[in-house]
Amino acid sequence: MPDAVSLESLKTVLESILFVADKPVELGLLARITGHSAEVVGLIVDEIAAEWKGRGVRVQRSGTAVQMATAPESTPYVQAFLGVDEDSRLTHAPLVVLTIIAYKQPITRPALEKILGKSCDYSVEVLKSRDLITEVGRSNSAGRPYLYGTTFRFLEHFGLEKPEDLPPLPELDLAAAVAEVPEEAADGDDVTEVEDETQEAPPGDAE
Repeated sequence: MPDAVSLESLKTVLESILFVADKPVELGLLARITGHSAEVVGLIVDEIAAEWKGRGVRVQRSGTAVQMATAPESTPYVQAFLGVDEDSRLTHAPLVVLTIIAYKQPITRPALEKILGKSCDYSVEVLKSRDLITEVGRSNSAGRPYLYGTTFRFLEHFGLEKPEDLPPLPELDLAAAVAEVPEEAADGDDVTEVEDETQEAPPGDAE
């Protein structure tokens, strides 16, 4: 392990590590590598994120993890350069479930279904397959169901640096969105397609 990084060089070292990392990095690991506390590392990461706003690269945080990612508005061009042909359409039901998870996370499937008033198995599996949500733990309630939360992929799609950056969502809007989910969507027969507006707006506005 190298010597502890001086405070003056900490920002440069953290930027270098995040640049080469191929997945999110825990603040605790960055703290151990650099010889500084996780609190100090977190503050420097916030400084880096502020400096990179409006640039082609962004710093994103979710919980205690951080990663460097390309700017979401550049995604179509980056995908074209990489030759990625990604299906960018989501049906209405998964978008509503994604909205609920984004604003209520961490949340269990039973809690989701209580809000929806119907099954959401199909939508949850679709969102998991798109890497927009993931299991983040287990509830202490009966049966210890999985808790779901959004992913770094979600942040990239919606141009957010952290989940807390989501705009306020009036409960009335969420209730209206839930009411519009067709009954057949709960069973996976979701035939009402809408354009996935993940490049322009957060999920609460993707109706």
